[in-house]
Amino acid sequence: MVFRRLSRWAIALPAAFALAGLAGCGSAEPATSASSAPAQAAAKEVTVFAAASLTGTFTELGKSFESAHPGTTVKFNFGSSATLAQQIVQGAPADVFAAASPATMKTVTDASLVGAPVTFVRNKLQIAVPADNPAKVDALKDLTDPKVKVALCAEQVPCGAAAVKALAAAGLTVKPVTLEQDVKATLTKVQLGEVDAALVYRTDVIASGGKVTGIAFPEADQAINDYPIATLSKAPAGDLAKQFVDLVLSQQGKDVLAKAGFEAP
Repeated sequence: MVFRRLSRWAIALPAAFALAGLAGCGSAEPATSASSAPAQAAAKEVTVFAAASLTGTFTELGKSFESAHPGTTVKFNFGSSATLAQQIVQGAPADVFAAASPATMKTVTDASLVGAPVTFVRNKLQIAVPADNPAKVDALKDLTDPKVKVALCAEQVPCGAAAVKALAAAGLTVKPVTLEQDVKATLTKVQLGEVDAALVYRTDVIASGGKVTGIAFPEADQAINDYPIATLSKAPAGDLAKQFVDLVLSQQGKDVLAKAGFEAP
């Protein structure tokens, strides 16, 4: 009997140590999982609603922001400032709003949804024509010719409001063949050759990379758009929202925007 009991202990003890060793080895995986959990939990998303004319510059700044904040994603919603403002007022989740005019920002401030907006850049209009300029447009008055097909932004969006102001300053009346909901759509009409000319921002002409030619005109100086930016009062990612706005207002942000053709406020 003694021999049998000792035999059982002799077998049981090595087995127990073996199991303990396996458990010790196995504990490395949970430790790794636990250490990765905080990194996953730290992953966040900041949502930026921005005017269509900011697409190129903000996309570039968004990549820089993500690099400086590992685990963070910048999600953009680009479009007409008027449409974006309405979406925010109707409850669309956003952390930052960058508009192409004070009037569209006012829609959001009047609803008490943002803090104090800051003007960060200005933009002005140019006449955009196809690279070969088939209608031979070289001045704003040429857009009044009924033979010249013109695209304008709808009046309720900033680029459209600026066009109305510039044409009024010149004392001209233009009958567009199409009214588009944002400046990118308006410029596309020129790029596709569907119209002979359009009034768009100078920055969009530059962003086209030579696909269209820009023609400056003096009345554009009387229709300059200020661009305000603000964090939403109830931003889901409030701290990140403030940091993104700080990046836009920083020297790095100013350099990116100036390179794209925006003017300092």
